[in-house]
Amino acid sequence: MTSIRTFFAPALASLAFVAGGASAQLQQTEFSLLNPPQPSEGGGKIEVIEFFWYGCPHCARLEPFIQKWLTTLPKDVVFKRVHALPSDSWLAPATIFYTLEAMGQLDKLHVKVFEAIHDQNVNLNLPATRDAWLAKNGIDPIKFGEVAKSFSVQTKLNRAKQMTQAYKVDGVPMLFVNGKYLTTNGHARGEPGIMPIVDKLIDKARKESVASK
Repeated sequence: MTSIRTFFAPALASLAFVAGGASAQLQQTEFSLLNPPQPSEGGGKIEVIEFFWYGCPHCARLEPFIQKWLTTLPKDVVFKRVHALPSDSWLAPATIFYTLEAMGQLDKLHVKVFEAIHDQNVNLNLPATRDAWLAKNGIDPIKFGEVAKSFSVQTKLNRAKQMTQAYKVDGVPMLFVNGKYLTTNGHARGEPGIMPIVDKLIDKARKESVASK
């Protein structure tokens, strides 16, 4: 996995992350423990958090697997995306994510943002290019700009920065279960193996919850 520190080397313009598989039973090599663990905000449900970056090709390749996984999400599980924000260098794509979320347009455009960046080579970091893309996809750029500056979106951006630090995110994608268990495409040996490991970690968290009662 290429680290976030590597991304900030002057010679690099993008960040790539490792690839990874999973077996029938959860293996110690398929996950790591976050130390210290972070408090879950799942409201009593098992919380799965994905840290991602719109510019990450591995995150883009993982997204179809997440979309399929979400169609069978158990009732006792809640899924949350956090756009990693280790530096202001990632502020532009993070702002797109949280602004679209605030506008109720994320379900419609989340995948399209990945497609624009990775399939169509659209540089959404450039305001003029971003605004043209938004207009093409039915979003008023002026309204987008207003919402982006709102207290709600700015609060979410600050929270994303805090969570990136608290969860010690040094690469993406990273998926956490209940603020304790971490898996990546490095653990999984490729994007297709990530969500099956997440399922096994959910089962582990579920059994621990039952045992503690």
